[in-house]
Amino acid sequence: MGSANCLAQTNALFRKNLVMQRRNCRANCCLVCFPFLICLLLGGTQLLVIIAYRSSHRSGIDCGYCAAGTKSWIDSKVGGLDCPIQCPLPIAPKWPPVLQLPLDSDLVNELGSFKSTNLTDTSIRRAKHSPVKFLVTGANQPFAESVMSNMLPKHDDGLKFVADISTLADFVLGTYAMRVMSSGADELGSDFDHYSHLFFLQSNCAAKSKLSFLIQAGRGNFTKDAECIEGLFLWRENSSVMNSELYRDRYQEDKETNKIASAYDLMSSDLNKFNLVVSYNSSYKGATQFSLSPLSSLSFSPIMLRIPRLLNLVSNAYLELRGSHTKMQFEFVKDMPRAAQPEMTIDISFLVGKVVFVWMIMLLFPVILSNLVYEKQQRLRTIMKMHGLGDMAYWTISYCYFLFLSLLYILFLVVFGSWAGIMLFKMSEFRVQFLVYFAYMNLQISFAFLMATYFSNVRTASVTGYLFTIGSGYLAEYLFRPIFEDMTLSSLCPNIPIFWLSLLLIYLIPLLLFLRKDIFFSCVLGNWTTLMEFFPPFSLYRIIYEFSPPPSPFYLTDFSGIQWGDLSDRKNGMKEILIIMALEWATFLLLTFFLDEFGTLRNGIRKMVSVCHSSGDGNSQASQKQTIQLQESEYSVEMDRTDVLREREIVEQLLQESDSSYSIVCNNLKKVYHGKDGNAEKIAVTGLSLSMQRGQCFGILGPNGAGKTSLISMLTGFTKPTSGTAYINGMDIRLDMGKIYTGIGVCPQFDLLWETLTGREHLMFYGRLKNLRCAALDRAVEQSLKSVRLFDGGVADKRVAEYSGGMKRRLSVAISLIGDPEVLDLDRPWTL
Repeated sequence: MGSANCLAQTNALFRKNLVMQRRNCRANCCLVCFPFLICLLLGGTQLLVIIAYRSSHRSGIDCGYCAAGTKSWIDSKVGGLDCPIQCPLPIAPKWPPVLQLPLDSDLVNELGSFKSTNLTDTSIRRAKHSPVKFLVTGANQPFAESVMSNMLPKHDDGLKFVADISTLADFVLGTYAMRVMSSGADELGSDFDHYSHLFFLQSNCAAKSKLSFLIQAGRGNFTKDAECIEGLFLWRENSSVMNSELYRDRYQEDKETNKIASAYDLMSSDLNKFNLVVSYNSSYKGATQFSLSPLSSLSFSPIMLRIPRLLNLVSNAYLELRGSHTKMQFEFVKDMPRAAQPEMTIDISFLVGKVVFVWMIMLLFPVILSNLVYEKQQRLRTIMKMHGLGDMAYWTISYCYFLFLSLLYILFLVVFGSWAGIMLFKMSEFRVQFLVYFAYMNLQISFAFLMATYFSNVRTASVTGYLFTIGSGYLAEYLFRPIFEDMTLSSLCPNIPIFWLSLLLIYLIPLLLFLRKDIFFSCVLGNWTTLMEFFPPFSLYRIIYEFSPPPSPFYLTDFSGIQWGDLSDRKNGMKEILIIMALEWATFLLLTFFLDEFGTLRNGIRKMVSVCHSSGDGNSQASQKQTIQLQESEYSVEMDRTDVLREREIVEQLLQESDSSYSIVCNNLKKVYHGKDGNAEKIAVTGLSLSMQRGQCFGILGPNGAGKTSLISMLTGFTKPTSGTAYINGMDIRLDMGKIYTGIGVCPQFDLLWETLTGREHLMFYGRLKNLRCAALDRAVEQSLKSVRLFDGGVADKRVAEYSGGMKRRLSVAISLIGDPEVLDLDRPWTL
């Protein structure tokens, strides 16, 4: 009976795996339900937080007070209504304009990288005695100095109390605070709370100069004090000198120069024309997490709102110099009125961290790896291959099983995570999540297939898989995340399309390193994030990062997730990640098939060269084999034995003249095991030449270590010969082992069986591989069971785990006999 086709092999393997997984359903259910337990824990914790938050905030909301607010009682006051986000704000609070005062390194350290504005008394005293510098230049120095002398309005020394916002506008206020809150003028309100410190600028400060004013905060009010600080306007010869000093102040952190608030270039201004360039620092070291560029965002920022005050001061100074009684009064800044906003959703997933979700999804990687290596370690795949199972059928069924398990796992994770209220799974469109997770699961399976080719021990593979999962998560969190969050790296080189970047990695790197190293390193740094995403766990981390809401105060978030239309947005990088995963998936599968077929890259190249060389010769294949083998033949000391000599002559004659009556021909077959740990080499088989006719029963006898098992292992493909070869049904064991398997039956030295299957199920599986079907399959299975005495008493339907050693041995023999193979190799079938 011949071997089954690929479809029949796939059907046989599918039926066998289905029975095994049905009996292993408890472990599979525990694996698939693991996301449910995690999501239930996170969802329960989040529910408790929501209950606690709402119970503490519901009672304090009074929207009636906000709706009843009128312009009359807050028209001239600083501040105004204090309404929560859930209530409408008909009239926004008013805040006086302020200047952004420069921060020196000591203040930066005390402010905790701009996360706090609570300065100590010592810092306040130090700030009061450190003048704020303004640089000035222009073509007309006397005119510029006259304008600058009018910049800071003069006020009487001593304590001053201001009752309304119009009078407060005559004072030049400044602050060191750099808070970035939500958006709009409300941000300025944060600078006037009980913890921020204000200053008002004067050309000269008296010992006890202080400004006080009343701030309306909803129904209540409080008094705010501002200390006096000196402002100096320093002349510079030209704009180049001024720019150099600004550069040192910005980048060199010189404590002597790091006190420049802004710079004015009056250019060619005079009493008849007024041209002006204002320079200001749009960001400070330590605040790089904020976008402080005044022109890069539509939303307000503190810097953006404080620039107008710089222009207002110099404009009023110019008008005063001209003797004009006109004055541009800059009284306040305020936000637009707003309607009531829906309460933002509470999400605590960012407290758990993105790395936890990366581990949850990568948990399947060591599971897949262990399953693949188990069949490899137990040689179960080898015995299946010996009975005719092709590589395509094996990989197809294995891939489909792991893909089904992975999709079921991720489906439970997304569904239960969304049900539990985890924003990572709830906010983004499900189509997007399915596409991205489907792509990653395929990539993870192909990566596990590739890694399985390097392991031969289940324990080693399992430990390595779990260590890889944990280590990759930490690397993604502490190495990959800071790099792709730093947008300065991505600006070094234009973005390169993923396809061409792959070609760059494979083909152009050596050339670029040799010719232009500067171009190479610039482009690599410019696309560093993309390069790192070629490592599968980093791609997964980027996916989790983009699906997750950003951290926010009090666990509140208005994150809307990623929708289908956002896939083409380069900011989230989803399109690039999908392309990377598709390329890696195809590459990993090709490498897996190559290494599975040839073992190593070197062996694969050598075998392909050998095949191409043999196919390119004009002579017949038999003549080619004859020439090669006669050159390798070496006569040993056994040549003085006439039977050995006669057998060698028969083999040489069969190599020259093809004879189909011989099923096995061994020509100078040799196997040497290399010594380890300093031990000598072990010669198991020494130049064996042997021929066996069809229908002949040939027994190999000898003591332990004589080479019996080594010979059968070479004939069945368990091991490769050191030199020489053998022909089974005219096919070379070095080149045609896959075809040889379709016509032989093998009973190895050790029983290679599945503990969860019964004896009947083993024979049904191998019978299908031998192309037996329906009634013929049932008859062959029953006959095989009876021939080895495993039919009576219900033994055939018991699991192999319940069999004794002798029963397992008899089942192995029955497996080798099913399908009436042309050649049968039995290694020590003693128990019969």
